[in-house]
Parts: sequence; C-alpha cells; structure tokens
Amino acid sequence: MRDEEARRKRNRCLACIAFGVIAQTIIIVLFVVIVMRVKTPKVRLESVGVTTLTTGNSSFKADLNALVTVKNKNFGHYKFDSAKATFSYKGTDIGEGTISKDKAKAKKTKKINVTVSLNSNKITTSDISSGSVTLTAYAKLDGKVHLLNIIKKKKSSELNCTIHVDTKAKAVQVLSCK
Repeated sequence: MRDEEARRKRNRCLACIAFGVIAQTIIIVLFVVIVMRVKTPKVRLESVGVTTLTTGNSSFKADLNALVTVKNKNFGHYKFDSAKATFSYKGTDIGEGTISKDKAKAKKTKKINVTVSLNSNKITTSDISSGSVTLTAYAKLDGKVHLLNIIKKKKSSELNCTIHVDTKAKAVQVLSCK
C-alpha cells in the first residue's frame, strides 16, 4: 500500500512539474510573439496652418506651421535622429523644415511642430488663378526601437502627404497622407 501511495505522489509531482514547464513555455512564446515584435512607427502630418501667403503671376511664397506626429505602437521607445521634411510642387523642392531629434515613448504619439518657408517662381499661372496649389511633403525618420533596454532594432519611417492650399482663402483645403 505504501509503495503504491508513494508512486501516486511521485506521479502527481511529476505531472505538476510537467504542467509548470508547459505553462512557462507558453508564457515565454506569447511574450516573444506579442511584446518583442518590433513594428515600424507611423509618421504623419496631423495639421498644416498657413501663417503667411503671397502669390504673384508665377510666384508663390508661404510660411507654414506643420504638426508632425510619430505614432509608436511598440512596447519600447523609438529614438529618431533629426530629419528634413521637404515640400515640393510638381517634383521641384520649394521648401524644407527640420524635424528635431527626439524620442516617442512606448505606445504613445509624439507631436512635433515644424515651421516651413516655401518659395517658388515655377508655379503655373493657371494653378494660381484657379486658387489651388497642390504640394507634397516627404520626410524619412531613421531611428531605433529600444525594447527593455536590451534589444535595439533599427526602423525607418516615411512621411508622404499631399496638401491642397487654397491661395484665395490662404488656408489648407485638403491634407491626406499615405
């Protein structure tokens, strides 16, 4: 009887140990799959405000205040270097602003104000007379996602937006980002 009872206790103990090992393995696999996966942060233009706007026959001068957002969906912070946000009209660069070096905290969105001065003498008269000028904005942020201060993974995010400026109302009509 005692041998059989001791054997049952041993089997029960081994079953508990096996269950514990399996449970820990599942927890570790879920942690690696969910937490340690590094996603690329998203960079967007949240809003663009026109401070000053002057148009001539074929010229265009404007000062813009742009709000750039960096949305970090990772469980670690995203440190990125400073970058240039380039504004162009029909493929020709007409102005740029600087996105300063910063850090987006884990699961947070970082908002950055960028001031841009635009100047072009190559805008067609038809665009100015129609009252709408279409601009594109592009920037590339290079940085690293830091997970648990152990893992550092390089990630690059791109901003690619189209801006329709109403030259008569001196305001942004449409702002769309990819």
